[in-house]
Amino acid sequence: MKNSHWYSQLKKPSWSPPSWLFGPVWTLLYIVIAISFGKVFVLAWQAQVPPLVALPFGLNLIFNLSFTSLQFGLKNNLLAALDIILILATLIWAILAIYPYSLGLAAAQIPYLLWVSFATVLQLTITRLNR
Repeated sequence: MKNSHWYSQLKKPSWSPPSWLFGPVWTLLYIVIAISFGKVFVLAWQAQVPPLVALPFGLNLIFNLSFTSLQFGLKNNLLAALDIILILATLIWAILAIYPYSLGLAAAQIPYLLWVSFATVLQLTITRLNR
């Protein structure tokens, strides 16, 4: 509760979505991420794709799971901004890495890519507004 209060006090752009939207969106995205990333890891384990194809997916998970701690635990907008840039970069890398092997797995990342692109612009804006 204390951390959500901190976030609610930050300056945000007028186009920032309501706080209640983040939970449902991330829940749906995490379901897609779990299934599709899991499939990539299984394909790599079974040597149906080169092991390096799984690397950006693993890094993306690490960066994604770090975001909440950086933003709400440390209350550090700058580190959260750097982290979300890494989330976006590794997601693009992951899509490009899996595309030659599975158009379906690459396409499954599009909703995640759209949300993370929006979230990146939002986080960078919030970071700038709260310097």
